[in-house]
Amino acid sequence: MPSLQHIRRKIASVKSTQKITKAMKMVAAAKLKRAQDRILSARPYAQKMAAVLKRLSRGVNRDLHPLLRRRDARKIELLVITADRGLCGAFNANILRRAQEFIREKRAAGFEVGLSVVGRKSRDFFRRRDIIPRQTWVQIFDRLNYAHGTEIGRDIVGQYAEGKFDELYLLYNEFKSVMQQRIAVEKLLPIEPAIESDDAGKPAGGDYLYEPDETVVLAQLLPKYIEVQVFRALLESAAGELGARMTAMDAATRNAGELIRKMTLVYNKTRQAVITKELMDIVGGAEAMRGG
Repeated sequence: MPSLQHIRRKIASVKSTQKITKAMKMVAAAKLKRAQDRILSARPYAQKMAAVLKRLSRGVNRDLHPLLRRRDARKIELLVITADRGLCGAFNANILRRAQEFIREKRAAGFEVGLSVVGRKSRDFFRRRDIIPRQTWVQIFDRLNYAHGTEIGRDIVGQYAEGKFDELYLLYNEFKSVMQQRIAVEKLLPIEPAIESDDAGKPAGGDYLYEPDETVVLAQLLPKYIEVQVFRALLESAAGELGARMTAMDAATRNAGELIRKMTLVYNKTRQAVITKELMDIVGGAEAMRGG
């Protein structure tokens, strides 16, 4: 039977842990509102820009810009976005598991797969498996701004333009709600034209007027598009991480409360047994003295 002191120490330890998980839940909840507002504000712009660029690329000469030019895909780059910290449930584990599946599938199909990562969790995960990412960005989510999307976007655009890889895929957690995140795998490069059709089933389209000309407009818009999409994915991941952490810490706080309740019950039963034993010892001693 465990001693009363041992049980008291365990109860105190769990109570301390419960205070920490409750505080972490409150911090995540406070940050989540702002992160949620940012992604809800950024989504319409990013989605509309994607629709415009994909529609625009359908009617232009795809050799006008490297980001439109099709190649024989042999080398694939995967940009994986995870968090810098843990304690957010399966948020990071799900992304890393999907990344491993993606790499395994593409290599089995004969592709050479390179890797770039955002977040300390993905960097450490792949390093432990002797996979060194081409580029790594860590500790950016506490001060996330558009400059980070610009930095990452320019890096991948430059590498793609130099022919270092033929396709770029983006892997991240898309924020759906506080309770739900969806793993998204998006092909970002080369930029594919939209596939739309009219009522007759023929490809829909239109002519566009460019000022000053197609080459200048595309040179400005296409790299900007990549930066915007990367920044949107970062915002999605940041909001998803906070939602996952809030949910995980809420569950941990409730589990700690249940554990405290059970341990308190054990403590009371143990204390009652100790008191009963002491009373029996006293009664037994009194009977012995009376008999003597």
